[in-house]
Amino acid sequence: MVEIREYKGHIRNHKALCKELGLAENLGREERENLILIKAYEKWGMEMLNHLYGMFAFAIVDGDKIILVRDHFGAKPFYYYKTADERLIYGTQIRKIMEDTAFVKEFNLPLLQIYLSLTYTPGDETFFKGVKKLMPGHFLVWENGKMNISRYYKYEMDIDNTKTIEEFSEEIHSMVTQIFTEIKDEGEEAASFLSGGVDSSYVLAMSDAKISASCGYEDERFDESYLAKETSKILNRENMTSIISPEEYFDIVPFVMENMEQPLADASAIAFALGCKAVAKKTKLCYSGEGADEFFGGYNMYRNAERYGDNLKDFYVGNTNIMKEDEKKAILKVYDENNLPINYVKDLYEEMEGLDPLSKMSLVDISVWLEGDIYLNVDKMSTAAGLEIRMPLTDRRIFDIARKMPPQFKVNETQNKVAFRNAAVKVLPEDIAYRKKLGFIVPIRIWLADERYNKDVVRLFNSEIAEKFFDVKAINAIFEDYIGGNSDNWRKIWTIYTFLLWYSVYFAQK
Repeated sequence: MVEIREYKGHIRNHKALCKELGLAENLGREERENLILIKAYEKWGMEMLNHLYGMFAFAIVDGDKIILVRDHFGAKPFYYYKTADERLIYGTQIRKIMEDTAFVKEFNLPLLQIYLSLTYTPGDETFFKGVKKLMPGHFLVWENGKMNISRYYKYEMDIDNTKTIEEFSEEIHSMVTQIFTEIKDEGEEAASFLSGGVDSSYVLAMSDAKISASCGYEDERFDESYLAKETSKILNRENMTSIISPEEYFDIVPFVMENMEQPLADASAIAFALGCKAVAKKTKLCYSGEGADEFFGGYNMYRNAERYGDNLKDFYVGNTNIMKEDEKKAILKVYDENNLPINYVKDLYEEMEGLDPLSKMSLVDISVWLEGDIYLNVDKMSTAAGLEIRMPLTDRRIFDIARKMPPQFKVNETQNKVAFRNAAVKVLPEDIAYRKKLGFIVPIRIWLADERYNKDVVRLFNSEIAEKFFDVKAINAIFEDYIGGNSDNWRKIWTIYTFLLWYSVYFAQK
């Protein structure tokens, strides 16, 4: 008997699959998706994964065989742990694994050295020794005490120089149009997160969401919420803006670290958590625009791709690289010169041999950064708030368009996401579709220096936990340098602080 366990996600092409598998379309979502997975497995075996669109993590139990599956890009997390008595424990949350009496909680020290550079946990490691992440586009088979992991989806570029930028833009828009016919069931009502940038604006314009949800700050230097309000007005949608105070921001950090289950030093994650809580009071479903930047060349640093050239393989490990090796060596009590962030992408660079530099940068970010930071944040914070988030631009059919586009259709001398913006302008005014990427700005660079808000930072920097891992004098010197005016140090402080706070939640508390 085949059973589906630990399912989390949303299968977009459920109507087509129901028809193909002979299932009634009027089933409730939970029953429908459970039956789709069972029938697809019975008909196609693991080839079923080539028939699924959407985001998902699930386990198939087929007699004595357990199969764990994670979606193409890692939008949903999945963890597993091999016990001393040769059992496999698994779940979409680490805390579920920790509940098993056979689980032994041990700290994975080497990962701290990597975290101080990347600000998240890359690859299949977690900070809990023995707890592994099933990587995106992979499935794991456990049978007779033996484990085998296979890759069913590989991120590859296949540049097509025969098409014009207009043709690619039309393909993007047609596919986004199709996905929005699949993204929700009849009767479901969704809001849509809106920053004011092209990705979230395009998603809102293509959706039937009546409400857009945004975050803002009282400090006008960091507040972009006015852009979201203007966009919402143009699109005839109601806008709900949450103005985040520094008190709210710092108060929720322990909640974020506990529910993230892994430390994450992305400062925007805290604001996102507050945004999710606010939206969850209005609706239980929301759209978000993640994926487009990595697929279509959205980050400003991608303009340097040609200049970096073949040197990328020596240093580029993704979107963040906060601390250099000499800095980490100076503050860590245990430092291993062979434990380097670049090691996590060495095999990837070998696979990418011969590709153009922009494609290499994009594939590194899709493989490492998206899974380790962006999707982790979206899933964990929405789940903690009781909100479901669906990301229409995170779809392998969208990536299949992006992977064929020549680099100049993604980034040129004056613009990024060129073809994507050309698609978005079909439903957005030009000043919104071609708006410069602003990012998700958080005024923490200033807040951290204010003694009204940094008391917990000071406490943990001088704690027994800090003494366990760091040269306390050295990390406090970084903090004092920041207080003295070197505001660039805020990221280093935040990265150390989020780790110390996370450790205090999971390892220091009884």
